Amino acid sequence: MSHKVFKDAAAALEGLTFDGMTVMSGGFGLCGIPENLIRALRDSNARELTVIGNNVGCDHHGMWLVLANNQIKKVLASYVGENKILEQRFMSGEIEIEFNPQGTLAERIRAGGAGIPAFYTRTGYGTKVAEGKETRQFNGEWYVMETGLVADLSLVKAWKADAEGNLVYRKTARNFNPMIATAGKVTVVEVEEIVPVGSFDPDQIHTPGIFVDRIVVGAHFDKHIERRTTRPRTENA
Repeated sequence: MSHKVFKDAAAALEGLTFDGMTVMSGGFGLCGIPENLIRALRDSNARELTVIGNNVGCDHHGMWLVLANNQIKKVLASYVGENKILEQRFMSGEIEIEFNPQGTLAERIRAGGAGIPAFYTRTGYGTKVAEGKETRQFNGEWYVMETGLVADLSLVKAWKADAEGNLVYRKTARNFNPMIATAGKVTVVEVEEIVPVGSFDPDQIHTPGIFVDRIVVGAHFDKHIERRTTRPRTENA
C-alpha cells in the first residue's frame, strides 16, 4: 500500500495541526464534508484556527464540532445559517467572519490553488463586500479585486481514491472539494474506498494524486439532513 494511506483520521492528521493555522474544509452544507477528519481536527485541540469553507456545519454536525470546542477564531464562509453558536459568537465579537459571495469564495480558493494571487470580479461592487478593497474599471464596468486563498491544511472528502491519491468525487460532493484539494500546503483526503492504482480510467479522475498528501478510509459516514422540509400527508396522498 502507498505511503499516502493512513490507518485512521487521527493518524492522517498527526503532526499537521498547530495553533493559529488556517484550515480549508470541503463540502456544501453537510453534503460531501470530510466528517471523520473534522472530528480528528476537533480531537487535536489545535486552537485559534482560521477556517475557510462554504459554511461551518450545523448544530452537532460537521465543522460545528470544532467551533463548539472553542477552537476557531475566524471564519471565511459564504453561508452561516443553521449555526446558532456561530451567530451568538459573531454578534458578541468572540469570532470574526469574513463573508464571501459563494462564487467569489469558490474562485478565491481555485485561484489560490492555481498560484493566482488576485483577480477582479463584478460581484459585490457597490456593496459592503467591496469595502476596503481595490476597484478598477474594465470596458466600462466596475470590478472588485479579490485575493486568492491558500491554507496550511486542506481537508477533503472524495468517493474513491487509488493508493496514489487520484480522486473521484460522487455527484453533489463534487462542490468545493476539488478546488480545496489544490489550495492546501498539505491536503488530507477521506474516502469511502481505496482501489488499486490503475483502476481509474484517466478521464474519470477529478483530482490528480499530485495534489494529495495523505488518504484515509472514513470510519463512519452520517447521512444527516441539514434542514428537513416536509409537509403533513393529506388523507388522499
